[in-house]
Amino acid sequence: MEQNWWKNSVVYQIYPRSFCDSNGDGVGDLNGIRSKLWYLEQLGVDVLWLCPVYCSPNADNGYDISDYYNIQPEYGTMEDMKQLLAECKQRGMRVIMDLVVNHTSDEHAWFQQSRSSKTNPYRDFYIWRPGKNGGPPNDLPSNFGGSAWEYDPETQEYYLHLFGKKQPDLNWSNPVVRQEIWKMMNFWIDLGIGGFRMDVIDLIGKDPDRGIRENGPKLHEYLQEMNRETFGSHDLLTVGECWGATPEIGRLYSDPDRHELSMIFQFEQIQLDKQPGKHRWDLKPLELPDLKAVFTKWQKELDGHGWNSLFWSNHDLPRIVSRWGNDGAYRVESAKMLATVLHGMKGTPYIYQGEELGMTNMPFASPDDFTDIESRNICRERRAAGFSEEDILTSLRAKARDNARTPMQWSQEPQAGFTTGTPWFPVNPNYTRINAQQALDDPDSIFYYYQQLVALRKQSPILTQGSYELLCPQDPDVYAYLRRWQGETWLILCNFHETTACFSYPGQGKTILSNYSQPEIRDLNHVSLRPYEAAIYQMKEREESL
Repeated sequence: MEQNWWKNSVVYQIYPRSFCDSNGDGVGDLNGIRSKLWYLEQLGVDVLWLCPVYCSPNADNGYDISDYYNIQPEYGTMEDMKQLLAECKQRGMRVIMDLVVNHTSDEHAWFQQSRSSKTNPYRDFYIWRPGKNGGPPNDLPSNFGGSAWEYDPETQEYYLHLFGKKQPDLNWSNPVVRQEIWKMMNFWIDLGIGGFRMDVIDLIGKDPDRGIRENGPKLHEYLQEMNRETFGSHDLLTVGECWGATPEIGRLYSDPDRHELSMIFQFEQIQLDKQPGKHRWDLKPLELPDLKAVFTKWQKELDGHGWNSLFWSNHDLPRIVSRWGNDGAYRVESAKMLATVLHGMKGTPYIYQGEELGMTNMPFASPDDFTDIESRNICRERRAAGFSEEDILTSLRAKARDNARTPMQWSQEPQAGFTTGTPWFPVNPNYTRINAQQALDDPDSIFYYYQQLVALRKQSPILTQGSYELLCPQDPDVYAYLRRWQGETWLILCNFHETTACFSYPGQGKTILSNYSQPEIRDLNHVSLRPYEAAIYQMKEREESL
């Protein structure tokens, strides 16, 4: 397969509202991002993914866009955006923008026209249906809870919203809608961005009358048209958020012969700590063999037919060190271990802001402390269903999106150095000991471990091109796999728990990277792994002689 630039890249996701505030209004902004480019350059990342900075009433923190062509004033101006792009280019970084085109805000001019009358030219930009039997057209649910249909008294019909009621879904079957989207995408491409992260892109082919949400019958036709009309003639990174993807579907998106996307985010592994057949708020412990099976399936089935994205965290997910690591006594060790597992695989790694510091979930005291639209809806529904306040709080503390959105912890200064004002969302109180300044001052910090992993990917073709082989698939404690490339073999070895674990593999390994002190050459025939121990070894002999 062609070795595109993004196969050697590492992406850093920025949630602008919470990254860095340059003017003291409590909200992160574009100039705040510019002020920290030195930090991102030191980490070694070469792609920045910005969550939406377009104009928005912020019903869903920017994922409800009212104007695709302008910057939300609290983030800055279009001139600030141009300056950010220019400074990133000078540092050898690209910027990819969040593309939110499954829906708009209900304050977008298109929707304001659409809802004004049934004969308005923009009526068919959205999905309108008459009610049935005094209620919604059907029982299609919203991802944020409740019905996906909202009654609009102006024209006495219902519009579809698969998310919040202030996020009406666009009608992709209308070719004029698609042309407007291509026009907007080309505006940003011409401005110099490096690509797009495509929000819930697997929903654009929906057929609500047949109850089809993800992977609708015309989805790939739309994506191929998008490719032809916009980014296909440019050397850009495109990644689609696809909650309903299987490896078979993943190949449809990312096989270069199909001319769709560079890669997708699939979420199969992220759903392994929920009770089978239940909601993601119904928790269960993660079983390591299940995680290994999912990662291995995607590594194997996309090999040669597509490309994987590698991630633990994002703006919609809790902090990984709190979720599947140990955010107490072994926070540093487990954060490094989780990074090793992920960055040793084939694919493009994504780092979510603060992940490189081992930032943790927030110690929320009450369900009422959660402000995200999804958290509030789930809290209301679970209370109505009779769940106890303790059960609701436990689930929200573990999984709520709010955990990822606390301000970035830059220093021990007030408000973690994020702002000189009052932050839009409370800072995690552990900022006095977990912050970027502390990490930069500590040569053994999580930050410098990530820095080494990023550098390894750029220096070592085995990570981007080598094959993958899982070892010990049923071991409940150890995640071990091999990477092979042109006669060279690397062993990635990780203890997922706080107890010691045993492992055996024939031969000796040269230590490339580890989160514990290691001999330069280690005998791997009988290894006792310390809590959350992780290491990457270059096997001393060629694989066929082991």
